[in-house]
Amino acid sequence: MFKKILIANRGEIAVRIIRACKEWGISTVAIHSDVDRESMHVKLADESICIGPHQPSNSYLNIPAIMSAIELTNSEAVHPGYGFLSENYNFAKILEENNIKFIGPSSKLIRMMGDKIQAKKIAKENGLPVIEGSDGGVSDIEEAKKICEKIGFPVLVKAAGGGGGKGMKIINNENKFEELFLAAKSEAKKFFANDEVYIEKFFQNPRHIEVQVLSGKNHTVHLHERDCSIQRRHQKLIEETPSPILNNELRKELFDKTVKMVSEIGYEGAGTVEFIYEKGKFYFLEMNTRVQVEHPVTEMVTGIDIIKEQIWIAFSGNTALKQSDIVPRGHAIECRINAEDASKNFQPSPGKITMCHQPSGFRTRVDGAIYQGYKVTPFYDSMICKLICHGRNREEAIQRMMRSLDEFVIEGITTTIDLHKKLLSHKKFLDSDFNVTWLDKDKVI
Repeated sequence: MFKKILIANRGEIAVRIIRACKEWGISTVAIHSDVDRESMHVKLADESICIGPHQPSNSYLNIPAIMSAIELTNSEAVHPGYGFLSENYNFAKILEENNIKFIGPSSKLIRMMGDKIQAKKIAKENGLPVIEGSDGGVSDIEEAKKICEKIGFPVLVKAAGGGGGKGMKIINNENKFEELFLAAKSEAKKFFANDEVYIEKFFQNPRHIEVQVLSGKNHTVHLHERDCSIQRRHQKLIEETPSPILNNELRKELFDKTVKMVSEIGYEGAGTVEFIYEKGKFYFLEMNTRVQVEHPVTEMVTGIDIIKEQIWIAFSGNTALKQSDIVPRGHAIECRINAEDASKNFQPSPGKITMCHQPSGFRTRVDGAIYQGYKVTPFYDSMICKLICHGRNREEAIQRMMRSLDEFVIEGITTTIDLHKKLLSHKKFLDSDFNVTWLDKDKVI
């Protein structure tokens, strides 16, 4: 097994990786910016090294500084977590060239599946249904208009090289087409240094379903699905597994086709294949070549530590799991706790946490990096922790989550805890009568 791993990330995911490494007996190195010296991941790691000032471009995205940290600490491998450099082709390639193991797929696979247009073609070649739209990137406005006339409005213009709602515009009719098309290209250039966009038919009331996979040279297994349809402006708020709307026949078709594609491309590591689901049909959306924020709900129902499996696949090249080993039990829900004020259009709420009491109890888990006295900075993502609850069924998982949210106390900053209480007690959530547009359309928040 690896002797030392450097974690190229911060916050709750860095803490999560450090804990998994300690259970393997692996030494850990935390990198941090100047404002993260007192962060939990720095306190828990065996070693830590400052790699620059608070701006991500000068620290957590600073490849030369991270490579220097790897060399100084004699680290054998790097776990990128999610976000930052986790899907950066250049970073993975530099590590490969320097014989440092990247805990994730090869740089070739990252590049292949990170290009949304190419990924769509690969999915189609492997029998997965894809969303109607352009066959590739579109730069000419007149060509774009012709595509829209063919598939019909509304359409979605999306950045080819990114995600997370950046470089994405919904266009309902031709009146504002040119303005929004150019805006999408501009955003894509700003956030991903690539202004290439593509066009897809926009679904009015879809669910967002994703399939977790673990794959090695020997074979690929799936860890069933997650339903991530509670979203605000394309940002996930609540995730759960299993999806309350799928039947076993749909699941089998989805899992079989997903495993086939992942195996065919020679994928190694943990990954997630995402789908749009509407009116009984699935459509391939994208593949994330990293661990997901919502991986704990899958862990809660399967009993499988996805981070440890990632590390094992990176070390051995194979997955030790067989599909027959993976038997999900019960239901799990995750609430992302953000330092935001939902009543003020989700305005960030940085500051010092003056009081912190985290819930515990039967089948209750908190993945976080906060503590009393910790200062939440305004420089990074506003998610400060995740609360995950497991029950024998969906009803029990919801009840346990409500109990846990009532126990959760964070003072000094505003968080989304009260928002989650409101959402989980809403009739539409209880009835599973929602989709990705629910919160934005119905003005629930």
